[in-house]
Amino acid sequence: MPDQPPFSPVHLSCSGIILAGGQATRMGGIDKGWVEWHGEPLIQHVINRIAPQVDDLVISANRSLDRYQALGHTVVTDQNEDYAGPLAGIAAGLAVCRHDWALVVACDSPRLPIDLLSQLWIGSDKSHLVLLHDGKQLQPLFMLIHRQLLPSLQQAIARQQHKVGQWAHAQSPIIVHIHTPECFINLNTLADLDF
Repeated sequence: MPDQPPFSPVHLSCSGIILAGGQATRMGGIDKGWVEWHGEPLIQHVINRIAPQVDDLVISANRSLDRYQALGHTVVTDQNEDYAGPLAGIAAGLAVCRHDWALVVACDSPRLPIDLLSQLWIGSDKSHLVLLHDGKQLQPLFMLIHRQLLPSLQQAIARQQHKVGQWAHAQSPIIVHIHTPECFINLNTLADLDF
Protein backbone atom coordinates (compact mmCIF):
# COMPACT_ATOMS: atom_id res chain seq x y z
CA MET A 1 0.00 0.00 0.00
CA PRO A 2 1.71 3.25 -1.08
CA ASP A 3 2.07 6.15 1.34
CA GLN A 4 -0.68 8.74 1.04
CA PRO A 5 0.24 12.39 0.53
CA PRO A 6 -0.45 14.76 3.42
CA PHE A 7 -3.85 16.43 3.34
CA SER A 8 -3.92 19.82 1.63
CA PRO A 9 -6.95 22.11 1.80
CA VAL A 10 -6.07 23.49 -1.63
CA HIS A 11 -6.94 21.30 -4.59
CA LEU A 12 -4.29 21.60 -7.27
CA SER A 13 -5.78 21.04 -10.73
CA CYS A 14 -2.94 19.21 -12.45
CA SER A 15 -2.29 16.30 -14.80
CA GLY A 16 0.63 13.90 -14.58
CA ILE A 17 3.00 12.67 -17.28
CA ILE A 18 5.24 9.63 -16.76
CA LEU A 19 8.09 9.39 -19.25
CA ALA A 20 8.54 5.74 -20.22
CA GLY A 21 9.62 6.04 -23.83
CA GLY A 22 13.40 5.84 -23.65
CA GLN A 23 15.65 3.24 -25.21
CA ALA A 24 17.26 2.23 -21.89
CA THR A 25 20.59 1.55 -23.60
CA ARG A 26 22.40 1.34 -20.25
CA MET A 27 19.96 -1.40 -19.20
CA GLY A 28 20.50 -3.53 -22.28
CA GLY A 29 17.65 -1.98 -24.24
CA ILE A 30 14.87 -3.58 -22.21
CA ASP A 31 11.73 -1.57 -21.48
CA LYS A 32 12.69 0.07 -18.21
CA GLY A 33 9.13 0.61 -17.02
CA TRP A 34 8.64 -3.14 -16.74
CA VAL A 35 11.84 -3.89 -14.85
CA GLU A 36 10.89 -5.23 -11.42
CA TRP A 37 12.08 -3.57 -8.23
CA HIS A 38 10.95 -4.85 -4.83
CA GLY A 39 8.36 -7.11 -6.44
CA GLU A 40 6.67 -4.59 -8.74
CA PRO A 41 7.50 -3.00 -12.11
CA LEU A 42 9.10 0.43 -11.86
CA ILE A 43 6.16 1.99 -13.68
CA GLN A 44 3.79 0.74 -10.96
CA HIS A 45 5.93 2.21 -8.17
CA VAL A 46 5.85 5.59 -9.90
CA ILE A 47 2.09 5.41 -10.52
CA ASN A 48 1.51 4.57 -6.86
CA ARG A 49 3.31 7.74 -5.81
CA ILE A 50 2.13 10.15 -8.51
CA ALA A 51 -1.49 9.18 -9.23
CA PRO A 52 -2.80 10.37 -5.82
CA GLN A 53 -1.29 13.80 -6.48
CA VAL A 54 -2.89 14.48 -9.90
CA ASP A 55 -6.31 14.32 -11.56
CA ASP A 56 -5.34 12.34 -14.66
CA LEU A 57 -2.26 10.45 -15.69
CA VAL A 58 -0.60 10.09 -19.10
CA ILE A 59 2.11 7.54 -19.83
CA SER A 60 4.43 8.50 -22.68
CA ALA A 61 5.82 5.28 -24.15
CA ASN A 62 7.13 3.97 -27.45
CA ARG A 63 6.79 0.21 -26.94
CA SER A 64 4.91 -2.30 -24.79
CA LEU A 65 1.88 -0.13 -25.50
CA ASP A 66 -0.67 -2.85 -24.71
CA ARG A 67 0.93 -3.46 -21.32
CA TYR A 68 0.95 0.24 -20.47
CA GLN A 69 -2.66 0.66 -21.61
CA ALA A 70 -3.67 -2.22 -19.33
CA LEU A 71 -2.66 -0.03 -16.37
CA GLY A 72 -5.78 2.05 -16.99
CA HIS A 73 -4.26 5.39 -17.91
CA THR A 74 -3.93 7.32 -21.17
CA VAL A 75 -0.92 6.17 -23.21
CA VAL A 76 0.71 8.28 -25.93
CA THR A 77 3.70 7.82 -28.20
CA ASP A 78 5.97 10.65 -29.28
CA GLN A 79 5.31 10.03 -33.00
CA ASN A 80 9.03 9.68 -33.66
CA GLU A 81 10.56 6.51 -35.00
CA ASP A 82 14.07 7.50 -33.89
CA TYR A 83 13.43 7.99 -30.15
CA ALA A 84 13.59 11.77 -30.19
CA GLY A 85 14.10 11.87 -26.46
CA PRO A 86 12.23 13.15 -23.41
CA LEU A 87 11.28 16.51 -24.97
CA ALA A 88 9.17 14.62 -27.52
CA GLY A 89 7.63 12.54 -24.76
CA ILE A 90 6.75 15.62 -22.73
CA ALA A 91 5.20 17.30 -25.79
CA ALA A 92 3.11 14.23 -26.62
CA GLY A 93 1.84 13.97 -23.07
CA LEU A 94 1.17 17.67 -22.64
CA ALA A 95 -0.96 17.71 -25.80
CA VAL A 96 -3.51 15.31 -24.28
CA CYS A 97 -3.49 16.25 -20.60
CA ARG A 98 -6.79 17.28 -19.06
CA HIS A 99 -5.36 20.32 -17.28
CA ASP A 100 -3.12 23.21 -18.28
CA TRP A 101 -0.51 22.22 -15.72
CA ALA A 102 1.29 18.87 -15.79
CA LEU A 103 3.66 17.22 -13.35
CA VAL A 104 6.34 15.38 -15.35
CA VAL A 105 8.35 12.50 -13.87
CA ALA A 106 10.53 9.66 -15.14
CA CYS A 107 9.44 6.02 -14.91
CA ASP A 108 12.68 4.87 -13.28
CA SER A 109 12.49 6.77 -9.98
CA PRO A 110 10.41 4.61 -7.64
CA ARG A 111 10.99 6.72 -4.51
CA LEU A 112 9.45 10.00 -5.67
CA PRO A 113 8.10 12.27 -2.91
CA ILE A 114 4.43 11.75 -2.20
CA ASP A 115 4.06 15.55 -2.02
CA LEU A 116 6.14 16.41 -5.08
CA LEU A 117 3.35 18.37 -6.74
CA SER A 118 2.67 20.62 -3.77
CA GLN A 119 6.39 21.30 -3.36
CA LEU A 120 6.79 22.35 -7.00
CA TRP A 121 3.48 24.22 -7.12
CA ILE A 122 4.93 27.09 -5.06
CA GLY A 123 6.77 28.27 -8.17
CA SER A 124 3.79 28.07 -10.53
CA ASP A 125 2.76 31.70 -10.07
CA LYS A 126 6.16 32.94 -11.22
CA SER A 127 6.90 30.87 -14.34
CA HIS A 128 5.32 28.40 -16.76
CA LEU A 129 8.11 25.96 -15.91
CA VAL A 130 9.17 24.83 -12.46
CA LEU A 131 12.25 22.62 -12.15
CA LEU A 132 13.68 20.96 -9.10
CA HIS A 133 17.14 20.79 -7.60
CA ASP A 134 17.63 17.84 -5.27
CA GLY A 135 20.34 19.47 -3.16
CA LYS A 136 23.10 17.94 -5.29
CA GLN A 137 22.07 18.63 -8.87
CA LEU A 138 19.33 19.92 -11.12
CA GLN A 139 16.84 17.19 -12.10
CA PRO A 140 15.38 18.40 -15.44
CA LEU A 141 13.22 15.31 -16.03
CA PHE A 142 11.09 16.21 -13.02
CA MET A 143 9.12 19.37 -13.65
CA LEU A 144 5.87 21.23 -13.43
CA ILE A 145 5.02 22.59 -16.87
CA HIS A 146 2.20 24.70 -18.31
CA ARG A 147 0.50 23.89 -21.61
CA GLN A 148 1.52 27.32 -22.97
CA LEU A 149 5.03 25.91 -23.43
CA LEU A 150 3.83 23.23 -25.88
CA PRO A 151 4.64 25.34 -29.00
CA SER A 152 8.15 25.95 -27.65
CA LEU A 153 8.60 22.21 -27.11
CA GLN A 154 7.40 21.47 -30.64
CA GLN A 155 9.78 24.04 -32.10
CA ALA A 156 12.71 22.56 -30.19
CA ILE A 157 11.83 19.06 -31.45
CA ALA A 158 11.59 20.36 -35.04
CA ARG A 159 15.12 21.78 -34.61
CA GLN A 160 16.22 18.33 -33.37
CA GLN A 161 17.12 19.77 -30.00
CA HIS A 162 17.22 16.85 -27.59
CA LYS A 163 18.65 18.20 -24.32
CA VAL A 164 15.92 18.91 -21.80
CA GLY A 165 18.17 21.12 -19.69
CA GLN A 166 19.12 23.32 -22.64
CA TRP A 167 15.49 23.84 -23.62
CA ALA A 168 14.36 24.35 -20.03
CA HIS A 169 16.88 27.07 -19.23
CA ALA A 170 15.63 29.11 -22.19
CA GLN A 171 12.14 29.21 -20.63
CA SER A 172 13.15 31.28 -17.57
CA PRO A 173 12.21 28.49 -15.16
CA ILE A 174 11.77 28.75 -11.42
CA ILE A 175 13.98 26.26 -9.57
CA VAL A 176 12.64 24.74 -6.37
CA HIS A 177 15.11 23.08 -4.02
CA ILE A 178 13.99 19.76 -2.56
CA HIS A 179 16.89 18.40 -0.53
CA THR A 180 16.14 14.69 -0.85
CA PRO A 181 18.42 13.36 -3.62
CA GLU A 182 17.59 9.77 -2.65
CA CYS A 183 14.03 10.37 -3.93
CA PHE A 184 15.25 11.13 -7.44
CA ILE A 185 17.70 8.29 -7.99
CA ASN A 186 17.34 6.99 -11.55
CA LEU A 187 17.65 3.23 -11.98
CA ASN A 188 19.64 3.31 -15.21
CA THR A 189 21.41 -0.05 -15.04
CA LEU A 190 20.55 -3.49 -13.70
CA ALA A 191 23.14 -2.96 -10.95
CA ASP A 192 21.17 0.08 -9.75
CA LEU A 193 18.26 -2.18 -8.84
CA ASP A 194 20.16 -3.32 -5.73
CA PHE A 195 19.58 -0.07 -3.83
